[in-house]
Amino acid sequence: MNTRSIFVFGLSTILFSGAAQAQKLTSNVPYVENGHERQVLDIYAQEQAGKEKLPVMFWIHGGGWVVGDKGDVAIKPRVLTERGFVFVSTNYRLLPDVTMDVLIRDVAKSLGWVHRNISQYGGDPNRIFVGGHSAGAQLAALICIDERYLNEESVSFDVLKGCIPVDGDTYDIPKIIMTAEHRQTLYGGKMFTFGHRQKFGNDPEKHVDFSAVTHLAKGKGIPPFLILYFTGNPDTTAQARRLETVLNEAEIPAKAFGKGDTNHHRLNDDLGKPDDPATQEFFRFLDTHAVADSN
Repeated sequence: MNTRSIFVFGLSTILFSGAAQAQKLTSNVPYVENGHERQVLDIYAQEQAGKEKLPVMFWIHGGGWVVGDKGDVAIKPRVLTERGFVFVSTNYRLLPDVTMDVLIRDVAKSLGWVHRNISQYGGDPNRIFVGGHSAGAQLAALICIDERYLNEESVSFDVLKGCIPVDGDTYDIPKIIMTAEHRQTLYGGKMFTFGHRQKFGNDPEKHVDFSAVTHLAKGKGIPPFLILYFTGNPDTTAQARRLETVLNEAEIPAKAFGKGDTNHHRLNDDLGKPDDPATQEFFRFLDTHAVADSN
């Protein structure tokens, strides 16, 4: 594989040439003017895009809201650009340096930047999918259901074509807090000092407000959901099924798909492998919802 690097205005652009169409990575693009060093994103696109604007996958990394990086994307950028997508992976500021509401708004700001600017990279600003793993799954689900965050960035739900949260355990935060703390009490474990209760703010009202399930309602334009989870984890299984249920009750197309022969990290890293059942569901979902409007 031949590689060459170009540095322009502080951004790194790398061209990857392979058997498939060449892929261009533009890294560390700031989505806030004069912002924090973590308020940056990476854009993976075809080297020579045609006139047709391509659907966009906007990806949010995991790491418990305290660690993680936009580079943790495994093979997803290569596979999705080969399938005709522009792939964007974002960083955001982390706990405890900022509070959860600021962290969520970083992600919304990043998506707002993508909506306004992605056409320069061959992407369609009106066909955006939002995905994320673990903590990123909670963030993806929340900003696709609670319209306040994207409204602040003048982004309508109309531009969102689908949401793919992967193995999150915090779509209903009060329930996971009760589950985890009850488990510790029953079995004599030491109580958490920086668990979900503390991360989302000790105020129980915040736990409710930061839960995607709280904000479900018909007629809001919430996009379809594919919720992937590892069946060996009872917490992510219960949370995925809970989110699926409330989405369907609000008449929003949603499917929870569980995979057993994996783990929390492999489920995410294997997305894109052709023989992977979760990938097959993922591709079916994208193929169904990525079709451009005829008008």
